[in-house]
Amino acid sequence: MTSKSESLAVAEKPAEKPVLILVAAGASSRMGGIKKEYLPMQGGTVLSSAARIFLQTLPFSLCIITYPAAETEEARMKAEKKCREAVFADSAVRDAANICSDAACNKTLILFVPGGKTRQESVLHALEAAAKNLSAHGKGANPLVFIHDGARPFVSADIIRDCKNAAEAYGAAVPALQPVDTQKAIDERGFITRHLVRANLAAVQTPQVFRLKPLLTAHRAAAAEHRECTDDTEIWDRYAADGKTYMVTKIVAGSSENKKITYPSDIPQEAAKEQSMNIHTGLGYDKHVLVEGRKLMLGGVEIPFEKGEAGHSDGDVLLHAITDALLGAAALGDIGSYFPPSDAKWKDADSKMLLQTVWKDIKAAGWTLGNMDCVIALEEPKFLPHRDAVRSSIAQVLGVDAGQVFVKAKTGEKTGDVGTGKVVEAFVTCLLTRN
Repeated sequence: MTSKSESLAVAEKPAEKPVLILVAAGASSRMGGIKKEYLPMQGGTVLSSAARIFLQTLPFSLCIITYPAAETEEARMKAEKKCREAVFADSAVRDAANICSDAACNKTLILFVPGGKTRQESVLHALEAAAKNLSAHGKGANPLVFIHDGARPFVSADIIRDCKNAAEAYGAAVPALQPVDTQKAIDERGFITRHLVRANLAAVQTPQVFRLKPLLTAHRAAAAEHRECTDDTEIWDRYAADGKTYMVTKIVAGSSENKKITYPSDIPQEAAKEQSMNIHTGLGYDKHVLVEGRKLMLGGVEIPFEKGEAGHSDGDVLLHAITDALLGAAALGDIGSYFPPSDAKWKDADSKMLLQTVWKDIKAAGWTLGNMDCVIALEEPKFLPHRDAVRSSIAQVLGVDAGQVFVKAKTGEKTGDVGTGKVVEAFVTCLLTRN
């Protein structure tokens, strides 16, 4: 098997971005009819967890997700709606997705396609949709295509990258494990007919990675012959591979953790993993003098008032406190170390941009936002009419749901610097999680 450190005879890498297909059209019969891909996991669902790791590892141009077929249009629309909800339950997926179908967008375009009666039919439907979409937008017609089980959420970034490198070198790749037990071939009566060499055997997983054009041609050929295969490597090797160095399926090292959720007993194991999640809290505080001739900025929203915050940047006291709270929770520093006030380039800087810069580094370290609670200490003007706009603004900057952010205001009761209208203060607590 090829490990991630093994040198591959890599051919010239194409510039076109790969395509991702997540197969989630099964009935989950072994789960007692419960749609396993839609079960809660890691702040989203099993399906969104599978999508997230791919979208955070490689820049995909297109992600196609299959959902259960239905006999009527009404039933099909309901099935697609459930699938969409499961996929976009994760804010990280929403952040990476091009949900407006703009071909010029650099984000991943996510499409939903009804599956077939079998997994093989579902993959063919997705391949046809991929080829049609790429052709319609004038994009490369033969990118790598990753085919992955929507109920296999534990795949690692290393496996994804290893499969990509091997597929670029050999035409096709799949992660696999060598079996632990000795394997035997048997006949239909249950008698051993052949003693297999365990070192020459591999239990394959997903993602399975191929070139789009030959794989689509191979799937069409298998469908025309009514040939049912157990996975895409079988179709590829029968109809596409040339048996030489290139276009054969290369095995890369899989992982025992890259399991597929199949039975109800698989779910408690995931629950146990969730209990080991890292949880960090952060506390942020900032204070600015209010002066005439400056805008009053709170959470990226300009609040109509005769005074605004004095400051080196735009003075948004709330976004500054949020930035410090997030940095503190992630143990990555503070706003002063990131953006020193002595540096002229931060003069009048947009605090939303500062927060986005910090948040990008925090997400790169593997952290996601659980929730955030903010308090603004301000005598005037009244904050309540602007609260929803401020919550939405903060959520948009962070790419999270507005329900994860709350903001409330308190006055100084006419006492102290706040109460006499001299200053505005902000206090923020946040919770970050990381597996």
